[in-house]
Amino acid sequence: MQKLQRIAPCLWFDDQAEAAANFYSAIFRNSQITAISRYGEAGREFHGKAPGTVMTVAFELDGQTFTALNGGPQFKFNEAISFQINCETQEEVDYYWQELSEGADEKAQQCGWLKDKYGLSWQVVPTVLIEMMNDSDYAKSQRVTAAMLQMKKLDIAGLRRAYAG
Repeated sequence: MQKLQRIAPCLWFDDQAEAAANFYSAIFRNSQITAISRYGEAGREFHGKAPGTVMTVAFELDGQTFTALNGGPQFKFNEAISFQINCETQEEVDYYWQELSEGADEKAQQCGWLKDKYGLSWQVVPTVLIEMMNDSDYAKSQRVTAAMLQMKKLDIAGLRRAYAG
């Protein structure tokens, strides 16, 4: 049996838990579906799901464990919670942006944030951005911030130009 991570996100879906877990697992390296549980007769008066339908999907994305739950339409994702993907290169930024944007609403993209086709928010962040924004030279960090605010997908070369002045 796999050791449980002490703190792990549980993502509430209407009925797309398995599709979402497969979508995310296909994008991130070192990822896998680790378990699927199904609804039974017990509690049907509460959950209303047909016996045998997927209840939860346990999965890992690059070593981070998640649970996806088919809990019904009561709750939706919003931007108050997002997952950050720290990227070393523009190629990584481009890859994750393209893959997670598949089928997503382009209007929900700004400053490196996107909302995927399941409504989950992601931040695709070049690690160099964090370094530049934390620079003790206030003018440099402000130029980078101003440049970032004009972008949808973050462009490392553009951020570096802003940083350099």
